[in-house]
Amino acid sequence: MTFRYSRRPILICLAAALSVAAWVGCEKTVDQFDPNLLYALSLEKTRDIPADVAADHVQSVITELFGTPLEPRWPSDWLDDEQSSILRDVGNLELAIGKISSDQADQHRGLYREHCVICHGVSGSGNGPASLYQNPYPRDFRRGVFKWKSTERRSKPTREDLLELLKRGIPGTSMPSYRILSPEQRQTLVDYTIYLSVRGETERELMAVAVDELGYEDTPPEDDLNLAMVFESEDGRDTEAADVIADVLDDVVGQWRDASDEVAEVPEVPQDLLQVVAADTKSIQWSDEAVAMGRDVYEGVYANCVGCHGKGGRADVPTLDYDDWTKEYTSRIGISPDDDQALAPVRALGALPPRPVLPRRLSDGVYRGAGTPEAIYRIISQGIAGSPMPAVMISEQGDGTSLSPRQIWALVAYVQSLGQGATPAETAASDPGDDKMGPLAWSADAQHESYAVPSGPADSSVDTPPAG
Repeated sequence: MTFRYSRRPILICLAAALSVAAWVGCEKTVDQFDPNLLYALSLEKTRDIPADVAADHVQSVITELFGTPLEPRWPSDWLDDEQSSILRDVGNLELAIGKISSDQADQHRGLYREHCVICHGVSGSGNGPASLYQNPYPRDFRRGVFKWKSTERRSKPTREDLLELLKRGIPGTSMPSYRILSPEQRQTLVDYTIYLSVRGETERELMAVAVDELGYEDTPPEDDLNLAMVFESEDGRDTEAADVIADVLDDVVGQWRDASDEVAEVPEVPQDLLQVVAADTKSIQWSDEAVAMGRDVYEGVYANCVGCHGKGGRADVPTLDYDDWTKEYTSRIGISPDDDQALAPVRALGALPPRPVLPRRLSDGVYRGAGTPEAIYRIISQGIAGSPMPAVMISEQGDGTSLSPRQIWALVAYVQSLGQGATPAETAASDPGDDKMGPLAWSADAQHESYAVPSGPADSSVDTPPAG
């Protein structure tokens, strides 16, 4: 099997070579994770309370719980066995971030440092040395929000979701496929991604609780509510502050533990929407009626997909919106995304320049998610977490304020037809008996361009929001 790699990641690596020499070539030592001062600023603006002291104390707690880039740690003694098991192997943390090397047994170390730091950064903040060269920006793992997954909108991805994403890459972005890595190496990267996400979200939640509930302002609260005191005495675990830490960890880690129970349901495809009856969705040929029905839904008042994605999926409708990562340090704290002067303080704290959301150009046939019928169904039903793409209400019949599963499947058919450059009128002349799949066919076994998405123009142009 031949794997096709986009040229974009290679160009980005070349463009950022000087910036990352300190990491890859010179092996610069990074002793500590950067504190999330950008979120601390957001708390100050939205609560009108100083957050410097809270951020400082939370950083000391996070270091005790999760260690440093050189000595990562997993807070197993604060978690039960089921929670701890969200990592496949705690030893993978050191394999991921250690010095880049390999031994005679082909055991590779420093996998995250070698493959991921350049874009996602040491702390998973999404502002690595190459991030400014990319559109959309790399993912900021610290919010715990992931777009391309099989679970419900507000849920974490499953482990399988992350493994599949590493194998597939994200077409239309700078995130390449890592099929070249062994399964064990991909498992190591998934463990480290989960670690960074849990670490970052725990830091955020503790800062919010410190400001909102524990009384942190210009000075820290008394000992029982003082987060820093938890690790400074033998009885620190008996304080109210320790209970807060335990509750936050339970919430953050529990969401990862429960992800496999929150996979979004995808009903069976109605057989009368298919041109050829299929036992499953591994090989689908949509009927002309399905595509026509999907077009009506797409252009209808309730779904109104045409309002963002444009007629024929060309994304030529003027829009001005931003994703949640950008809104957190702009509109939600009273800063206009185009006000360079007001943005200067947040840019100094590591924020990347705001970029508007550009809806997916469906006519390209390049999908960020898996591109399978099931994946597109889930995107329509759940929306895309962290982005303006909304979920839809689902009812059995679809009543003008909701869509039925049948209508969603028809919309999937229409979206896929747009990506393959076909219209219902054009497909009427296609021969369903032809050995080659017709223009409205999708096969899981077909050799597709751009990783594993439905065939269509292999356009890696970027036209969607900053990923943050």
